[in-house]
Amino acid sequence: MASQYDNYNTGHQVYGSGGQYYNDSSAGFITPGPQRRKKQTSNWIKIGIPVLVLLIAGGVVGAILATRKKGTSSSASVASGGKTEAGRFATATNSEYMIPIYPSTTNTAAFSAPTFVSNAAVAWPSDSFAPSTPSVLTVRPDRPRLIAPAYKWAALPNLISKDPYLAGWNTTIFLNASQYYDLPPVVYFMDGDSGILDNAREVKMRIKAMSYAYRMTNDTKWADRVWAELQNAAGNGSIPFGPDVDKWNSPHFLDTAEFSAAFGIAYDWLYDTWSPDQKSKIISTMIKYGLEPGIQAYTNASVFTGWWKSTGTDGNWNCVCNSGLTMASLAILGDDTSGHASQLLGLTVDNAKLNCAQAVSDDGTWAETANYWYFGTTGHAEMASSLLSATGSDYGLMKVNPNFYKTGDFHMYIAGATSLFNYGDHGPNKFSTTANALIFYANYYNQPQYGLFQRDQYDSAEPWSMFWYDPTIAGAFWNGKPLDHFFDNSVDQWASMRSSWTDNSALYVAIKAGQNLHHQTHNDLDVGDFVLDALGTRWAGELGSADYRSPNYFSSDVQAADRWKYYRKMTEGQNTILINKANQNVNAAPTVKHDTSNTTQGSSTVLKVDQDSTAYFTTDMTSAYFDATSVKRGIRLLNGRKQVLLQDEITAAQSVMWRMHTNATVSIDGTTATLALDGQTMKVTMLNPPNGATFSQSAAKRFDTDVAPPVPDQDNPGVTVLIISLPAGTYNLQVLFNPQWPGDVSYVTPPSVALDQWSLRSHDGSA
Repeated sequence: MASQYDNYNTGHQVYGSGGQYYNDSSAGFITPGPQRRKKQTSNWIKIGIPVLVLLIAGGVVGAILATRKKGTSSSASVASGGKTEAGRFATATNSEYMIPIYPSTTNTAAFSAPTFVSNAAVAWPSDSFAPSTPSVLTVRPDRPRLIAPAYKWAALPNLISKDPYLAGWNTTIFLNASQYYDLPPVVYFMDGDSGILDNAREVKMRIKAMSYAYRMTNDTKWADRVWAELQNAAGNGSIPFGPDVDKWNSPHFLDTAEFSAAFGIAYDWLYDTWSPDQKSKIISTMIKYGLEPGIQAYTNASVFTGWWKSTGTDGNWNCVCNSGLTMASLAILGDDTSGHASQLLGLTVDNAKLNCAQAVSDDGTWAETANYWYFGTTGHAEMASSLLSATGSDYGLMKVNPNFYKTGDFHMYIAGATSLFNYGDHGPNKFSTTANALIFYANYYNQPQYGLFQRDQYDSAEPWSMFWYDPTIAGAFWNGKPLDHFFDNSVDQWASMRSSWTDNSALYVAIKAGQNLHHQTHNDLDVGDFVLDALGTRWAGELGSADYRSPNYFSSDVQAADRWKYYRKMTEGQNTILINKANQNVNAAPTVKHDTSNTTQGSSTVLKVDQDSTAYFTTDMTSAYFDATSVKRGIRLLNGRKQVLLQDEITAAQSVMWRMHTNATVSIDGTTATLALDGQTMKVTMLNPPNGATFSQSAAKRFDTDVAPPVPDQDNPGVTVLIISLPAGTYNLQVLFNPQWPGDVSYVTPPSVALDQWSLRSHDGSA
């Protein structure tokens, strides 16, 4: 019999008797113990996302750091009513990058097109609470109100017995709850400018799991343990928890909001077990440290803590802050004699519609970064779900932005064969934050592919999934899904191209143009940046966040801002063209052109693409440079998506440098570089190289001539920059990437075609 750690959702386990695992910022590897709390300073050791430092494991998300876990597949084929014989489609999620492993099969009956089927045996019952004129101040008469009303709790055991996903998630939640039960309450830790957000999200994560365990068992030991966590975070535990005047750190209001949500969940989900005295204490704590600061943020113009509510603050802050205040207010509405809850409910919903809901561009891209999508959509989904369950309406939060539903495609396409196209800042530790908003959006927007994609992911097993998931969902997300997608909003402008949705060794290329402003100061100066996956590893990758506690890291994004003096944010820290060793223009406004053969994956997990299947993306990024009259970049897939051509056409009055960051060991022979990583090989070759052009390499660190940042950069050990350096002039740089695929593979040498002449068939003359 397999151990609990050989479980389908291995990534959700909290490993080891020492408690949770955290990112060790000094050594770049995973080490046990909650005392290791510093975030954002981790060394980049491996491209991609480490398996044990996400969500429940509490690590830094989106950085290219830490070692990967070598896992073994575990069977998850479970027969159940309403499901095909395939059971869970992914056989494991404990692969090296925590990407689902799909079977090599052509079971078209199991892997049908995404849909919802009519099957009463595995469907949620109808909700009897359906007010004709919903109001934020009129809540359902029974408990719970938030996320999961009583009728869903009553139906859940039966659905668990019939659905392998619900059954597996339920097991994992209990395993995690048991681990949390044995840990001491979360220790207060003020992490500089990042506040106590880790504390807040860890408390919320624990409360969700242990409150779920109580409601599923009626065992009061879980309620007692939740009470101990609440007492501690209220400052009534055996160890001091912050200053009495402001324990939840309202100047960094994300902390306040997440604590408010956590207390709201505990109050509502365990309502029937709290004594009148306990309820009174929970309410008074929520008002003093959560709701009262929230009202001040909304009504006192002199209080900086409310900056996130301003019109145009369309990022994760607005979503998380409004969601936390809304959930807390809904939880205690009717029991709160102070009027704070009703006052806030009259403010948060409309504000979130003006801001949070607008964070998704008209192409579906989240305006900040790929990783901040997690925080924003989690807040958005929690708020909408709680409003719907408690009052019967979301009041337009889900539909006020008619393009919001497209953000599911954004997340699916930004997920590569190893990890995200994780440009810009990757955010603080995730803890209670997941991508499970996709499961909620799948149902609300009738987009079953979103739920089918997310249910196989490592972060799917947590309490929200148990109620957002629709067991009548059927099919495979990849069936009919195009391999390529282009996102054209002028702020974003990026492309995603791949050779398969279900092969962990697939080729994946993502590239961005877009503006260098309008990303809530979470972006890099990175027009032209790209990542490349093949053979199960990432060859060109991202450095991720610098140290969030560095002086002036978020203070400004003007050209001379200190943010652009940190290596990981500078243009030289990206996989793009550098001219005169200078940062790009923050006012860049690139233009793009692209096309695709529109190859889609069918029902099988095994895909052999046609030889002429291709896609390309070009951008005129001249506006991003000060010392150039023309800078254009293009990337395309060749030879049945086995090779990649990256081409740059440059006319510059100052020095030119082509740069790519990699974890690989690099061997150089003039115009050819051989990259070795994880037992695999990539050949990188210049085609028709300009006179004097050769590859070189360096460590990933700033030039000696750079203006020094306010504090020194953190190191990037194990990271090599592959470089082509040229003097001022006019150049056509063509770099061919040849992953050394196993077996008898024929490689082509593409013809030289000017970027403006690229088309789907422009490179068919390959020899």
